[in-house]
Amino acid sequence: MTARETVRADEAVPADVAVRADEAPVRERAEPSPGAPAPEAPRPVTRVLTPALVLALVALCLVSASVGAYHIPLGDLLASLAHKVGVGGHALDRVGESVLWNVRLPRVVLALLVGASLGCAGALMQGVFGNPLAEPGVIGISSGAAVGAVASIALGIDFLGNWTVSVFAFVAGLATVLLVYALSRSGGRTEVVTLILTGIAVNAFAGALIGLFVFFADNAQVSQITFWQLGSLAQATWPKVLAVLPCALAGLAVAPLYARKLDLLALGERPARHLGVDVERLRLVLVLVVALLTAAAVAVSGIISFVGLLVPHLLRMVAGPGHRFLVPASALGGGLVLVGADLAARTVAAPAELPLGVLTALFGSPFFFWLLRRTRRKQGGWA
Repeated sequence: MTARETVRADEAVPADVAVRADEAPVRERAEPSPGAPAPEAPRPVTRVLTPALVLALVALCLVSASVGAYHIPLGDLLASLAHKVGVGGHALDRVGESVLWNVRLPRVVLALLVGASLGCAGALMQGVFGNPLAEPGVIGISSGAAVGAVASIALGIDFLGNWTVSVFAFVAGLATVLLVYALSRSGGRTEVVTLILTGIAVNAFAGALIGLFVFFADNAQVSQITFWQLGSLAQATWPKVLAVLPCALAGLAVAPLYARKLDLLALGERPARHLGVDVERLRLVLVLVVALLTAAAVAVSGIISFVGLLVPHLLRMVAGPGHRFLVPASALGGGLVLVGADLAARTVAAPAELPLGVLTALFGSPFFFWLLRRTRRKQGGWA
């Protein structure tokens, strides 16, 4: 063998072996990022999970409308619904009709809209920031939007009628999310630790502002502000449903259109740009959508945290990180969780009613702590 042949043999075999040896451990260690496209394995799961979520949501809505201090049998409930839409059935007695159509159904529909908005906003936040710890409530968007709503109440501002609170909540929520987004970026990427610490600071500052408004408010305004701090759907009415409906439907309709671009963004900013994604425009649009969804929810329910964190992450663990499934499924899952939480809030301690925001935080906080520890362990520490 000549010297030239020896060089060729050294370049061919060892180099090929070295490349394969170097690639194998990387494939074993690599883990999909929160927004990475879903692998093919979970696809059958998504085909089963989507109709399961829809059926569970419909069933839970019917149960929630039936159960309460005034019990309405499921058969009578279905008969009243059929009677209203003109396909048979029969009307209930005067008390039953009033309870069902003026108390129960507005509350169920409002819980569905608020939960779907928070769940979808959480999925978008996690995709935009590129980590599973982002959530509107955790990083301060909910509390920022609540400051806007509380300010409109305490200052007696009502020049926009029923839309005043929603508009103020939207503006404050948008300002908060832009602030958190700007402060949590370093070196062209979003740091998880900075994101959480910024959220802690924003929540503390928002709490201080709410405290100031409470200090200067009268007794009637204090009771309204307390509603925003605890979170509740006890004051649900059809006008409130109609007030939040346009914002929620607009956000929920726009969000799935950006699912594929979120999958590409999960590959990294540079690969996404090479694949034709305008990264800055994408983030700006989705920040607006998140602020719209969160403000719409906060404007009618007060601060309800952890729904946007818990639901998308659980769905990602079950079915993979593909946003074409994750975004709409998070909306369904968020509605399912909040309808169930509202049902528990008004029945567990009956005749008293637990604050809905307190209940979700009570169960969401341990989950967030577990998720925080799990993420830190996978990354080998953040020091």
